Amino acid sequence: MKQVKNNIRKVCRFLCGLFVLLAVFGGYSITVNGNRWFSSSSNVFVRNKKKDVIPGNILDRSGVLLAWNDASENRLYATDENVRKAMVHVVGDKQGNVNNGAESFMSSSLYGFKMNLAERFACFVKGEKRTGDHVYLTLDAALSAYASSLFPAGKAGAMVVTNWKTGEVLTEISLPQYDPQQLTQAARNNPQKPFYNRAVQGLYAPGSTFKIVTAASALENVSDAANRGYQCSGMLQVGDRFITDAGTDLEQGKVVSHGQLTLMRAFQVSCNNTFAQIALNLGDQKLKKTAENFGFNDNFLFRDVVVENSAYPEKNRTEREIAWTGVGQSELTATPLHMCMVAAAVANDGVMMEPFTVQRTVANNGTVRSEGKSRIYRTVMGPETAKVLQEYMRLVVQSGTGTAANIPGIKVCGKTGSAEVDTQENTNAWFVGYLAEESHPYAIAIVVEDAGGGGSVAAPIARQVWQWMLNNGY
Repeated sequence: MKQVKNNIRKVCRFLCGLFVLLAVFGGYSITVNGNRWFSSSSNVFVRNKKKDVIPGNILDRSGVLLAWNDASENRLYATDENVRKAMVHVVGDKQGNVNNGAESFMSSSLYGFKMNLAERFACFVKGEKRTGDHVYLTLDAALSAYASSLFPAGKAGAMVVTNWKTGEVLTEISLPQYDPQQLTQAARNNPQKPFYNRAVQGLYAPGSTFKIVTAASALENVSDAANRGYQCSGMLQVGDRFITDAGTDLEQGKVVSHGQLTLMRAFQVSCNNTFAQIALNLGDQKLKKTAENFGFNDNFLFRDVVVENSAYPEKNRTEREIAWTGVGQSELTATPLHMCMVAAAVANDGVMMEPFTVQRTVANNGTVRSEGKSRIYRTVMGPETAKVLQEYMRLVVQSGTGTAANIPGIKVCGKTGSAEVDTQENTNAWFVGYLAEESHPYAIAIVVEDAGGGGSVAAPIARQVWQWMLNNGY
């Protein structure tokens, strides 16, 4: 009998332990995934309760109204058409065409579910409908509208601008755009998918912008990487194929060769031959480990930004694929937001900040309900490595492939990319970079689909965006 009682006690303790673990996991999941669950279209409880609440306003960082209800409870969007279009992928629309816009992702705040019992009781006593909290975003509507106007006509693409010190997202635009106030059938039928938020959903080959990661891997795994000499003949044979550099045309007998060069020079001129050699010398596992340190293959779970996971390829790892991965091709994919985080981490001495888009939520009575705060996502490399990459990225803009991003009197750093895509005639044009200015800590990532070279297409856009920011108090 005594043994039976002991066994019962053990079983009870075990079950209690399971309940505690379940409670802890539940609390953690609600904290991390609460908005994801709450905004789900399958949440019938929330969908029904929304009918009894006037949703709060959505505003930009300066208080510009982006979404609100009029006296007839119609949901309206920014009065400026350019702002409406530029902000639509971040704000969303009343039909829910955009995945994870603030209209849906922040619905727990907008529809008053964060109100306490006293606030709910006061509304009940007055016989009034509850009014949800107002959501202030970290984004700048005017900046977003201006940035959108810089993209080549008819081209799809995306741009993200963040504060590399804090992680605040200042711009997150995706093209093509549409007007949430006047949704047309043409927008619904557009083959370029205007409802698709390329800034956080678009998984692109990062092209030569990934050479930031390859260079970091070399610097942290090879003792003499910075001083070692590399030879670029313009054609590096790997298996039965050749790795070539931009401008090479084998059919015309034209081969671009950089000759003897260092890692710094190879980065400056974006030498594919050198970075393919580096990837092969490192081996797939070391390069993969560095990429994963930078967030590739991670499951991104940020507070108020839902972003697709970037991927370092794990199948078909032949020498040819490893070589092309070092160049930023193969099956490697990344979102513009993630590549902006990569550039920002270089600026921030190897510390990658978590991106966030909600500045604060404010109750209808003016009480601040919550405030967005900076969080470190992870340290992706040592500060010594970051310092070297800062120098490399500065040289790219000073006298390399990214000179079109240069701003006189401002320390601009960056990396261009021209990523090949099998289904397109031209390459996707990339630029990632940052202002190396303590008083202007801004990072950027731009991709323009099927547009050509990153140095000629994306870098000038970055320069114009930063110039606008500097002229407007940033």
